[in-house]
Amino acid sequence: MDTVTNQSIFEELVSIVGAKNAFLQDEDKYKYSHDHTEDYSFMPDVVLKPSTAKEISAIMKKCNEHLIPVTPRGGGTGLSGGALPTKKGVVISMEKFNKILSIDELNLQATVEPGVITEVFQNAVKEKGLFYPPDPSSKGTCFLGGNLAENAGGPKAVKYGVTRDYVLNMEVVLPNGEIIWTAANVLKNSTGYNLTQLMCGSEGTLGIITKIVFKLRPYPKKDVTLLAPFTSNEEACRAIAAIFKAGVAPSGMEFMERDAIVKTQAYIQNEMGETVSVDLPEHVKAHLLIELDGNDEEVMMNEAEVILNVLDEFDTGGEVLFADTQAQKDELWKLRRNVSPAVNAYSLTKAEDVVVPRGNLPALIVFIKNVGEKYGFNSVCYGHAGDGNLHINIMKENLSDNYWNNEVNEGIGEIFEEVVRLGGTLSGEHGIGIAKRPYMQMAMGDVKLDLMRGIKNVFDPNNILNPEKIF
Repeated sequence: MDTVTNQSIFEELVSIVGAKNAFLQDEDKYKYSHDHTEDYSFMPDVVLKPSTAKEISAIMKKCNEHLIPVTPRGGGTGLSGGALPTKKGVVISMEKFNKILSIDELNLQATVEPGVITEVFQNAVKEKGLFYPPDPSSKGTCFLGGNLAENAGGPKAVKYGVTRDYVLNMEVVLPNGEIIWTAANVLKNSTGYNLTQLMCGSEGTLGIITKIVFKLRPYPKKDVTLLAPFTSNEEACRAIAAIFKAGVAPSGMEFMERDAIVKTQAYIQNEMGETVSVDLPEHVKAHLLIELDGNDEEVMMNEAEVILNVLDEFDTGGEVLFADTQAQKDELWKLRRNVSPAVNAYSLTKAEDVVVPRGNLPALIVFIKNVGEKYGFNSVCYGHAGDGNLHINIMKENLSDNYWNNEVNEGIGEIFEEVVRLGGTLSGEHGIGIAKRPYMQMAMGDVKLDLMRGIKNVFDPNNILNPEKIF
């Protein structure tokens, strides 16, 4: 495998997309050398911006022939290094694939290109009374193709499911340049292996997605938002399972520990020039942000009453805030969606998104804090606790580079071991990429990893597409 050093090969690649869509200078390539994962940076040889599947096919045929690494790239919001060109070569940016091709209101489907920003798509279907539930915190900048590659979720996954639950079909360019559709635009399909689901979450290692057919839902007309304080992280996490046991299925169930709110309030004020007014008395150590949605307000209010009765059994440490207006709801969700940028603005972080059965969250969060004390690092925990998905942002602060890159990783390994012991796994939505690759054996074992390597070899025998990711 070689980088793009041959001038004639480079000229052929440039000719496929045109000179204005090919970038060779470091100042043009720099933004494609990194994403939101720690401080990783890998400079590609060339960045290409194709606009059709045929152009991508031609690029892949040429690169496959000459064993040139290719890294597909979406919005660059990844947190596991899954779109970083660790082997140099070619970055294929999907920025020009930014069209919503059709919205089929009769069949509740939409066909889109992978470079469409998630929130743009959500707003477009909402205008027609339709709903695309996957809702990652970076929805204002991330691409739908990247959501597919990582199988993104977000707050509404607890009720509605994750990205793969809304994909019916996709057009994919394979590493050898062949173009296929993975399935059919139907709700039921028992015809052979499910290539659509195989591609979803494959982190750009099996093919490059060029069109997507999503299924949609009618948009829920009503919602209710609650913010419940707790005297400890464990008490907040224990309350989660109790709410579900009471028969309520929230559309959002988000956990935020105290430090997440403190840092986010400061970030919103200092960086955005706005305020979020959430009372934080000293004895309150965590919050649950709970959302209910539907079309019957009476049903939702009854469910809210059930939640309040459940919370009476826990040490909430204060009154539950019932958001009365849309502005107040938006303010609370602004707080939650800005936790990640706030923590990253405060310190370089290692962002982990482990997932366990939600009943095991109390034990997990105690273990995380104990590991932090053992290894001398601070962490900010928050996330989609309703489905057991906890985001752990480990902060570098004043730690030395050597300690950060070695000793802290030992602590992360201990956390992952505990996650697996508790019946969980390494990632709920960020993916494995390069950041969690060293830990895959503990989660999957040799047999499953060998099966995955075998699948990769069938799709990409020359290992040119997004190499050095996952395993």
